[in-house]
Amino acid sequence: MSKKKKVTIVFDIGKTNKKFFLFDKNYKEVIREYTELPLTKDEDGYPTEDLSALQSWIKENFHNILESDEFDVKSINFSTYGASLVHLDHKGNVLTPLYNYTKPMEQDVLDLFYEKHGNPLKISRETASPQAGMLNSGLQLFWLKYKHPEVFKKIRYTLHLPQYLSYLFTGICVSEFTSIGCHTNLWDYDKNDYHDWVYEEEIDVLLPPIVPTSASINTSYRNKKIKIGVGIHDSSSALLPYILSKKEPFLLLSTGTWSISLNPFNDESLTDEDIENNCLNYMRIDGKRVKASRFFMGNEYRIQVEKLCAYYGKEYGAHREVRFDQDLYLHLMKHKAVYFRFEGIVLKRKMITETDLNSFSTFEEAYHQLMIELMDLQIHTITNAIGNSDIKNIYIDGGFTDNDVFMKLMSHHFQHYSVMSTHSPLGSALGAAMVISNRKIDETFLQQHYKMNLLQPLIFNL
Repeated sequence: MSKKKKVTIVFDIGKTNKKFFLFDKNYKEVIREYTELPLTKDEDGYPTEDLSALQSWIKENFHNILESDEFDVKSINFSTYGASLVHLDHKGNVLTPLYNYTKPMEQDVLDLFYEKHGNPLKISRETASPQAGMLNSGLQLFWLKYKHPEVFKKIRYTLHLPQYLSYLFTGICVSEFTSIGCHTNLWDYDKNDYHDWVYEEEIDVLLPPIVPTSASINTSYRNKKIKIGVGIHDSSSALLPYILSKKEPFLLLSTGTWSISLNPFNDESLTDEDIENNCLNYMRIDGKRVKASRFFMGNEYRIQVEKLCAYYGKEYGAHREVRFDQDLYLHLMKHKAVYFRFEGIVLKRKMITETDLNSFSTFEEAYHQLMIELMDLQIHTITNAIGNSDIKNIYIDGGFTDNDVFMKLMSHHFQHYSVMSTHSPLGSALGAAMVISNRKIDETFLQQHYKMNLLQPLIFNL
């Protein structure tokens, strides 16, 4: 009988795609499976993650591998999106739906919060969390306390989503830095403790003890010892392989639904201006801050591309075939103006009342203009995240690395930096596998795992 391969399981839970990975001891991917699970609705009819469907999918995949003759499961960890809380009663029962962070929060709740706890800008600066309603997940607890007091009274523990998935395997409730530190409104970065409002509202007693992100809990399944990680926030997880393998300061541009510029080499406190520019902090696994600047680029891109396809009679997907056209670009830059009315982005830019597509003769021309306008915001957020850090290298990962127009514009606008695209389908899963391992990695690691490609600056034929 052949020897079983030792593996780490990672459940990497995105808002859309749920991914299941197996890694060997060298972090090589052995198995990867994707699924999309149907959403459910909360009590107000707002769409949200179906927690029971997610649990069933996780358990099914786990048991399939556990029963396999091929694999010997040594450890499990979890990487998930943030701003999502699971509330448990004294018996460990889930009390509420997993509220969607895009659900609007009532203005009267926000007014009450700031009336009780102080100036919005000051709290945003101290917690490094621009005001964003439910996306500031700590406010979800405040909202429950005052909107649904009968439910709030039953809460024994509130877990961030990665820690809840870990709890399903261990029965142990914990908190960890990367989930606490991501735009939750909970953490005072200068005090290095929960913010005063958390204690004033007595919410601290609902948050389990904080353990290191690298912590694990040894459990026994069918007489088999398995190390269970405590979970990690996906943005911090995606950053981890870069931090562990690169010594030179860098910025990571993580692209997808959100475009997030992550600078792990800037430990300055955020200013009021930073907050107004949608800067925030994420947290490294050791509790150190990561300066980040983000905007809802992928979401806006999808909305606008759907409209372009409808307007020009194209099938959705036609945009994926558009290559960068130098002549089109130079023509548009000669008469630079704003033509698109963005719907989901609140960064400061010239606002127009409606999108004007009459000026463009082709789908490709309008598409280039859309990318130029998105790139203006991208430049702004990257510059904010870099601040005064001495950064020479920019790494780009995520969905937009396949977008030729976006990547050519990045190489053009950041030609004084070494700009590299990194293709890794592993995303945040790899970081989750690495954080519970003691294995050291070196400079060659990213090259081996990420298909790194140095972008060449554009040379225009004028």
